[in-house]
Amino acid sequence: MLPIKDKVIIITGASSGIGEATARLLASRGAHVVLGARRTERLKALVSAIEADGGSAVHQALDVTDPKQMEAIVALARKQYGRVDVLVNNAGVMPLSPLEALKIDEWNRMIDVNIRGVLHGIAAVLPVMKAQGTGQIVNIASIGAYEVSPTAAVYCATKYAVRAITEGLRLEAGPGIRVTLVSPGVTESELADSISDAGAAALMKEYRRHAIPASAIAGAIAYAIEQPADVDVNELVVRPAAQRA
Repeated sequence: MLPIKDKVIIITGASSGIGEATARLLASRGAHVVLGARRTERLKALVSAIEADGGSAVHQALDVTDPKQMEAIVALARKQYGRVDVLVNNAGVMPLSPLEALKIDEWNRMIDVNIRGVLHGIAAVLPVMKAQGTGQIVNIASIGAYEVSPTAAVYCATKYAVRAITEGLRLEAGPGIRVTLVSPGVTESELADSISDAGAAALMKEYRRHAIPASAIAGAIAYAIEQPADVDVNELVVRPAAQRA
């Protein structure tokens, strides 16, 4: 197994949920974590907590819809630690609603964050990894990348896109660069807090009764990272045992 210790790992959407849990786990295993999100006060508190436990972390404000900000956090990682070993493209939003609700602004926000944000991450880090001759990109999708449910058409479309982009990147990335898709099932997070449609919010409340902790997804990400260099874990679907669909 490859040690996680001393790997330089950028995590987007790191202020809560899966991103925060992943930062804590990887830092506890000796990684240098570079954390980005819009809520910088949460990032600052997370970095302080990691450092108090003996870990190594830095943070920077990050809106993944802005490619320049994504480039800036890659530059921070290189300036601070000299390289980038892993990018965890985790930032995402999920304001579900029926299509007939015509929440066009919310559709566009999902497209911007969930698809363009992933592409901006790839664009910022891929040349660095190519130059190094090594690296790994972990894209966080969803079980919504495999099936569509009512109120989730646009969200699922964005996650299908992440799945397609990830597979395309895997085929194109070349020697030394590993590519992994992690698709969580119902997981404890703040994603559902952005649902403005009352009907969709009620459905999601029922749907999330069997949620697993974000730490379960963090463990899957760590598993993919720590595999031997000649092993590329391409796809992981992690869901509650009670979730059948």
